[in-house]
Amino acid sequence: MEFSSNPVVTLQKVSIFQEVNTILSDVTFSIDKGEFVYLVGRTGSGKSSLLKTLYADLPLKMGSAQVAGYNIQSLTWKQVPFLRRKIGIVFQDFQLLFDRSVAENLRFVLKATGWKDKSKIKGRISEVLMRVGLDSAANKMPHQLSGGEQQRVVIARALLNEPVILFADEPTGNLDPDVTDGIMRLFEEINKSGTAILMATHNHQTLQRYPRRIIKCEQGRVLDSSREDFSLVDGI
Repeated sequence: MEFSSNPVVTLQKVSIFQEVNTILSDVTFSIDKGEFVYLVGRTGSGKSSLLKTLYADLPLKMGSAQVAGYNIQSLTWKQVPFLRRKIGIVFQDFQLLFDRSVAENLRFVLKATGWKDKSKIKGRISEVLMRVGLDSAANKMPHQLSGGEQQRVVIARALLNEPVILFADEPTGNLDPDVTDGIMRLFEEINKSGTAILMATHNHQTLQRYPRRIIKCEQGRVLDSSREDFSLVDGI
């Protein structure tokens, strides 16, 4: 795949904090449009904190970062929804609204991001559900779906506003191997259509079966497989 010369994510000398504690220092890397990158590291190494900083859930206090054309360090709380319209977020724990149907979950997000035309909302919901293989599940409640199907709904939700990049935090962490394989094939299809992906994972089999560039959080630093060699044996 040909990558654009304009990265969709750029970090320069970023430090990431949890309260007063420095989690990661001197983080510098970029992700091109249409690129698929893994984020690995031991539990507590800073993977989730890094992702949360990129989608403006944690404040950036030191360094500079651009995500989907937005300067994260100067982003105001009023601008955060506009950033979120250009990115997609896939959570391990789904974060679906369990008192609403699948379609109502997706409709809620579209309305929250400025969609008003009912026919366009209905059409977009149908499009994303078809894309993730759940076109018959629109009227089902989340509890009526398997874990893999719920994760597909989460991916559909992340795709609603045609993001330039998906941030996925351990999206297969609670799924069995067969379901994980289906989710990974779906992510590959999404990536081939031009959406960049940064996926946190600790699954060795996924890394081996779907090899890509790897960014590793380790001892307060970030290592990049495109610049240096490192071992994945010790805790991912």
